[in-house]
Amino acid sequence: MTAAALPEAAPFLGVAQSLGGRRWLGPTLEETRQAEALAQQTRLPPALCAILARRGVAPEAATDFLTPSLRALLPDPMSLRDMGMAADRLLTALARRERIAVFADYDVDGGASAALMLTWLRAMGHDATLYIPDRIDEGYGPNEAAMAMLARDHALIVCVDCGTLSHGPIAAAQGADVLVLDHHLGGEGLPPALAVVNPNRQDENGDLGHLCAAGVVFLLLVEANRRLRGRGGAQGPDLMGMLDLVALATVADVAPLTGVNRAFVRQGLVVMARRARPGLRALADVARLDAPPAPYHLGFVLGPRVNAGGRVGAADLGARLLATADDAEAARLAAELDRLNGERREIEAQVRDEALAQAEARGLDGPLVWAAGEGWHPGVIGIVAARLKEAANRPAVVIALDGALGKGSARSVAGVDLGAAVQRLAAEGLLVKGGGHRMAAGLTVSRDGLAAAMDRLGALLARQGASLGGKADLRLDGLLMPGAATPELIEALEAAGPFGQAAPAPRFAFPALAVRDARPVGSGHLRLRLADSTGPTLEAIAFNIADSALGHALRHPGSRRFHVAGRLEINSFGGRNRVQLRLDDAAEA
Repeated sequence: MTAAALPEAAPFLGVAQSLGGRRWLGPTLEETRQAEALAQQTRLPPALCAILARRGVAPEAATDFLTPSLRALLPDPMSLRDMGMAADRLLTALARRERIAVFADYDVDGGASAALMLTWLRAMGHDATLYIPDRIDEGYGPNEAAMAMLARDHALIVCVDCGTLSHGPIAAAQGADVLVLDHHLGGEGLPPALAVVNPNRQDENGDLGHLCAAGVVFLLLVEANRRLRGRGGAQGPDLMGMLDLVALATVADVAPLTGVNRAFVRQGLVVMARRARPGLRALADVARLDAPPAPYHLGFVLGPRVNAGGRVGAADLGARLLATADDAEAARLAAELDRLNGERREIEAQVRDEALAQAEARGLDGPLVWAAGEGWHPGVIGIVAARLKEAANRPAVVIALDGALGKGSARSVAGVDLGAAVQRLAAEGLLVKGGGHRMAAGLTVSRDGLAAAMDRLGALLARQGASLGGKADLRLDGLLMPGAATPELIEALEAAGPFGQAAPAPRFAFPALAVRDARPVGSGHLRLRLADSTGPTLEAIAFNIADSALGHALRHPGSRRFHVAGRLEINSFGGRNRVQLRLDDAAEA
């Protein structure tokens, strides 16, 4: 059964509308059959087989899927256009002792990409110049003044996570060669760079389009190391130890966790757990991260702190933290980023409330949800766009107006290519500029043309099915009883990870449970103890539901029983490891 047919399936456990307003969808008949075949042939736990079946993993491929390795999944770097030219030019710059500048975007992917390049160059005995544009004064990507300035003192400029659409700024880099290592959607023509390595160029086949910029940089360094070995037997810097940066960027940039990205993140987390990189070690300490890192920590604990400098502080703080080899500098930068992250949250809350009120007044049922405000901080509009997207399950744009222009950030939903739509809008002249990738985009629009641009963007997105939003269905991998929720099962399920974009964490339903205890904790959360009729109990935590219909029902259950759904995890609070359910939803049984 195709994904498009899933909404027509019968609701799982008969839940057509839960207390959270969602329809529950379970495995299709075909997925159930595939899971049974997997269990018979592999003798893996049935719950794990249900996840593998939903991912389309055949029995003979199960072992390789559960142990993703770079040896098996790493593509040949030379499959990307301009890769050989870029690797040769980088090695030539080293051999000639030329000055090299690294120009990077100010987000996590840009910072990690820059840190990768700087770390590799430093291991080769070369200190490069880092340049990251100020989000407010310079905007995204290369600009003519900065590129001309860098070209006066550097023979080679390497643009990472930016540059694919920067025709004018790259032309301004007179006297220097420019390499572009990027993943944003390319236009019909390429900028006048010596090499543009980008899996999302128009003339690429798209097989590696899921890579973030750090993944592209990593492939370049793999090819550079290979050429070093071929020229004289030199090993080149250790790249496996740099996978922590690739993993961080892959998760934080919401790249799909498919193909080689699974190996990047799985092995990168192992590297990160060693705490060898001063910047990430210091950042984990200020964030009070006392458990082995998981994709959640990369996306919601470490990533936002790395981003904080680019959002509300000095744009280069995150990249400098990730690249530094000095413990004292790492501690100082991590503390500053942690402080800025707190400031960012306060600014974000104000803009979020105003944007949501405006979007709700305009209506959340169209193909595009958008809001624009005077004086909104450009550094938080991307996060707020993500919040609007989550609220409406539709693509969202949030625009900070300043004078005659507005700078906007956009986020998309699965199945809707937002970057292509924004790029078309720019080509039609309705935007000053714009670009991005499938799930995220940036744009600049004139104040006078704002309404027309948003109307046209909504029409383009509607053609892709963006009007079919509404409360997202909750897709479940199967049914479990409380007694089956064991640490051993959770360990088995984690083998199917890492979980994230395009690889959702497994979620299971537990039928007809009674609420034995419900206690408010933190700010709007609820801790629960649930039990079935046979006696075993299940601890659960439900976040941010205190004021919702779901929270009220669970706090005042009376004699009712509930079907509950969510993700199983290990709660290590207080030094004790206990199984708990991170509850997403519930319905009256």
